[in-house]
Amino acid sequence: MTSIGYALSSEEHAPRDLVAHAVHAEERGFEFALISDHFHPWIDRQGQSPFVWGVLGAIAGATSKLVVGTGVTCPTMRLHPAIVAQAAATAAALMPDRFFLGVGTGERLNEHILGQAWPDWSVRADMLDEAVGVIRELWTGELTTHHGAHYTVENARIYTLPPSPPPIHVAGSGPRMAGVAGRIGDGFIGTGPDKELIKAYRDGGGNGPRFGQVTVCWAESEAEARRTATEVWPTAALHGNATQELALPKDFEDLARLVDEDDIAKVIPCGPDARPILDAIEAYADAGYDHVYLHQVGPDQRGFLDFAARSLLPELDRAPASVAS
Repeated sequence: MTSIGYALSSEEHAPRDLVAHAVHAEERGFEFALISDHFHPWIDRQGQSPFVWGVLGAIAGATSKLVVGTGVTCPTMRLHPAIVAQAAATAAALMPDRFFLGVGTGERLNEHILGQAWPDWSVRADMLDEAVGVIRELWTGELTTHHGAHYTVENARIYTLPPSPPPIHVAGSGPRMAGVAGRIGDGFIGTGPDKELIKAYRDGGGNGPRFGQVTVCWAESEAEARRTATEVWPTAALHGNATQELALPKDFEDLARLVDEDDIAKVIPCGPDARPILDAIEAYADAGYDHVYLHQVGPDQRGFLDFAARSLLPELDRAPASVAS
């Protein structure tokens, strides 16, 4: 069955609001959530970027069933993998069997802040590969020393561990990274309803869950939704390597000036109608994803969650095999 989840957008919402949204998503029947891990928002108008590990602790105490993961953490530059290993172990101890660590190679926007050089993709992928190995070794609870190409860990031991290690799901936007995810991860977080990504993940040895995000903007009218999506999330219409190479929210804002409402409407279902959202979910299911999570753009998260409980989740329960399998 295709599991339906919810995106907690740290770029748009303050910490207390993120916790409240997670509680409401659980109450409305969502099975899981991914929370973004950024230092900066994409653009200044989004306005937020809390430290995800503090928010996760609050979510752990406020929910009881919702499975929550990072979507995604970069454990290579801004945060050393040993620190990510400890943070994720604590989150998993707070949420036994309902936390996962989502990881990726990151974007310059967040990872350049300590003054390190921003490497090319092949180096970043190699860093992520080594980082995942370090995290898994520390999760054994044994005294760990590691001298690798990118990281040094000396006489480190994590004492606070969950009953079992959380899964590590690896994000990728292209076939090369999907193949890496198949080799080093327990699951895959993709960036589009692309069968080739799923094939590359499986060819790399992956047989775990496959996560895909559908960005939407629900509102009482299509016009209101289009305005909100264009104001808050114009970066949805930006594609290519630029999204990983730009350093500041202002850089994204400069590029987003080329985006208008028609561009946004092509990539984000906008308005009160459930059908375009259901069609987008079906596209992911047809591509081979078994977990689809919905990112509602804008401030009206409660309105969207109520709409989803009323008009989306019941339809998915009645969906044909192409959506439900």
